[in-house]
Amino acid sequence: MFKSNELKVGFLALLAFLILYFGFNFLKGNDLFSKSNTYYIQYDNVDGLTASNIVMVNGVEVGKVKKVFLDPADGNKIKVEIWVNKGLVLPDKTVAILSDGALLGGKVIRLELLGKGAIADESTIPGINEKGLSSLLKERALPVLSNADSLLVTFRKVSSKFEKTGLYLNRLIENSNSAVSNINGSVNTLVAENSVNIKQITANMRNLSQSLIETEKELKPLLTKFNSVADSIQAARIGQTIQEASRAIVSLQRIVTKLEQGQGSAGKFLTNDSLYTGLNKTIVDLDRLLIDFRTQPKRYIHFSVFGKKDPNPPTDK
Repeated sequence: MFKSNELKVGFLALLAFLILYFGFNFLKGNDLFSKSNTYYIQYDNVDGLTASNIVMVNGVEVGKVKKVFLDPADGNKIKVEIWVNKGLVLPDKTVAILSDGALLGGKVIRLELLGKGAIADESTIPGINEKGLSSLLKERALPVLSNADSLLVTFRKVSSKFEKTGLYLNRLIENSNSAVSNINGSVNTLVAENSVNIKQITANMRNLSQSLIETEKELKPLLTKFNSVADSIQAARIGQTIQEASRAIVSLQRIVTKLEQGQGSAGKFLTNDSLYTGLNKTIVDLDRLLIDFRTQPKRYIHFSVFGKKDPNPPTDK
């Protein structure tokens, strides 16, 4: 019975050891049951590459990193031992590129399969360091940081120049405050000194306003009387004008009546046509005389150098 218990304890201890061993290797990424080939890669800098990082071909995992160590025989360069699936054949010009796995992930090794032949197991593959996101950020961040440093230096210079300006402004504000306080004191003193005069002026203004109110009360009846007088004068003038206009109209009607009745020279001229007839006859005779004067001027004008008479004196027609 004792031997049986010892066997059970030993069996359980061996089982626990095996589970621990295989579990630890599984967590490290080692597959003890799969067949693989071993290759070596040489780098100048691995940028944090550790064991159990993956080896990829075209985005597919084909192996693991077994070990990362320094090679004293080759100038302490870094060598990386990788395991690659046995079924994957690596051409003779294969290149191992060390790159970033992700934004927050570790390093990975990407195998670029180049060439036609095949390399043997435990051969050395040339390694290339690819610029990762962190290195690109460093390259871009360094000029920005340098510019920021120069900007800070410039800002310090400008701020140092503004220190004196701040002192001048403080002095100016102090002087302004003192000037305002002096002005307030002067105003208060002036008001205190002239308070009696101001009271007198206020009293005079009050008396003046009362006098104006009383004067206004007296002026209102006068204005009413003046308006009534003006209305009376205006009414009298209008009545007189109307009377004169009526008289003129009556006189004009009398004159027109006399003209229609033929009284006076103008009335006779308008009503009797004898004057018109005589005047018309006179104009006709004058017209005939002028015509005869043009046709026979010798009848009316006698002119002789020696005083000889005209044998044919004009005769009256």
